[in-house]
Amino acid sequence: MTNILGISCFYHDSAACLVRDGIIVAAAQEERFTRRKHDFEFPRRSIEYCLKEGAITTRNLDYVAFYEKPFLKFERILQTYVAYAPRGFRSFVKAIPLWIKHRLWIPDQIRKELRYEGKIIFPEHHESHAASAFFPSPFERAAILTADGVGEWATASLGHGSENQLDLLSEIHFPHSVGLLYSAFTYYTGFKVNSAEYKVMGLAPYGEPKYVSSILDHLIDLKEDGSFKLDMSYFNYCAGLTMTNEKFHRLFGGPPRKPETAIRQRDMDLARSIQAVTEEIMLRMARYARKLTGEENLCLSGGVALNCVANGRIVKDGPFKHVWIQPAAGDAGGALGAALIAWHHYLDQPRKVNGDDAQMGSFLGPRFSNAEIETFLNRERTVYEQYETKELIRKTAGLINGGNVVGWFQDRMEFGPRALGARSIIGDARNADMQSRMNLKIKFRESFRPFAPSVLEDDASEWFDINSKSPYMLLVAGVDEKHRINSVNGERRGFELLKERRSDLPAVTHVDYSARLQTVDAKRNPLYYDLLKEFKKQTACSVIVNTSFNVRGEPIVCTPEDAFRCFMRTEMDYLVIGNFILDKRKQKKVSLAKESYAELD
Repeated sequence: MTNILGISCFYHDSAACLVRDGIIVAAAQEERFTRRKHDFEFPRRSIEYCLKEGAITTRNLDYVAFYEKPFLKFERILQTYVAYAPRGFRSFVKAIPLWIKHRLWIPDQIRKELRYEGKIIFPEHHESHAASAFFPSPFERAAILTADGVGEWATASLGHGSENQLDLLSEIHFPHSVGLLYSAFTYYTGFKVNSAEYKVMGLAPYGEPKYVSSILDHLIDLKEDGSFKLDMSYFNYCAGLTMTNEKFHRLFGGPPRKPETAIRQRDMDLARSIQAVTEEIMLRMARYARKLTGEENLCLSGGVALNCVANGRIVKDGPFKHVWIQPAAGDAGGALGAALIAWHHYLDQPRKVNGDDAQMGSFLGPRFSNAEIETFLNRERTVYEQYETKELIRKTAGLINGGNVVGWFQDRMEFGPRALGARSIIGDARNADMQSRMNLKIKFRESFRPFAPSVLEDDASEWFDINSKSPYMLLVAGVDEKHRINSVNGERRGFELLKERRSDLPAVTHVDYSARLQTVDAKRNPLYYDLLKEFKKQTACSVIVNTSFNVRGEPIVCTPEDAFRCFMRTEMDYLVIGNFILDKRKQKKVSLAKESYAELD
């Protein structure tokens, strides 16, 4: 057996992955163990988990793969500071201690932390992204598109994959970046960079694309092939501690929104505008990738590939027959890509494709037995009922049908930012009050945020305008016309749109009739599939709400203890954990108030 450990860290979303003979054994983000959202530190706990899952120690590791080249990245940072000196001195002083302390000594740190003396390899950042997209995909051959903020120098790449090899054919280099352009608007509209870009995506449907021409005329020179250059006189991220500058602020009519202040119509219009521009950039890149490679399949990765609205546009309007997106498309997935490069490129091992992807449903994290769960529940003196699996499914479907919000904790934790039916909070998509209730009383987050539906794969086209699978919740599709309700007031704008019922599935229908859907099949997650089948049996509806099992500012839960704590500090009605069901009304009160979850993310 050949064991390869992949590692990503020191920027955001640190993670580790274990690949054995080309098979993904385990993968997890460090934040799930430390409970620090987007934890960027060395992934000690994730590595410990991966080794435990693989029943090995570091002595059994044959290779360690780090997801980027630290010295090449440091070269880019130094050259950028020199180019903007003396203006970049403050950010230089802030960044350099981190490099001196940790990032320049990554090989030494890996050897010290792991007590490992073997081979360490360092693929480039976008090569790791490309590998994480292509190698687990169900395609023998494919075009590959990656886009994010920045790696070493590259911010986007086009490549080609065939059998066990991939080649990057063209790149866009820093400071020109679609990811950083989107993050600039994230900052300007008052949200946190590298954390809340998805909020901008969710806010966009409330606005109008009023600023598209301003963006295209002033900020970006976009070519037909998707290549572009930014006018850096509008941005501050090369030399300063902010994303935008006064020239940017004058162009869009004022200073950035202060976090946690009221969201204005202008912010909604800005969100809609940058979303439209991003979709156009990605569509043009995809069309050029098709022309460059001649392939009919496309693989996507990098942080921008988490923009499921843009992904939906590529699927619907792009030139490819099939599209596959890495579920952990951000930097966490780089750990997986690095390990797979070691196996396929460094060791030149063949790749096996059998029609399904090799991501294992992305259920690659820790699992807990019923015995372990029961031990915890007894220690906490909880009140619970235990059921056989078939009865557990029937009971849970009935609870959802009764309007209850249910915490659902089962099997292995998901790898990537999406809850896919292992660490989920679920409810009835037909319930008109479910969206506002989940946002305000369960998740403690902004009321405008939409929720995602889970739907039986075979029934997806019955409810949504989609003809492809979406098992990883990375595509947006419209609710089917027959389930839509025409607007009762076409004059409403902004958050007034929240007052309208728009479809037969109001809890998961966004204001533009879209939904970020997950299609559920029996192979990837049989228990969750059976739950949806039972819900359909009881209600004639095979769609439920699925949101991640966490609250604002907290990572998705990992352990039974995490799940119980989140359950008790929110207004969830029931917790279904393993084969046990807990009724909130029967539990003793906990001393820690739910106000502790009001921290900002």
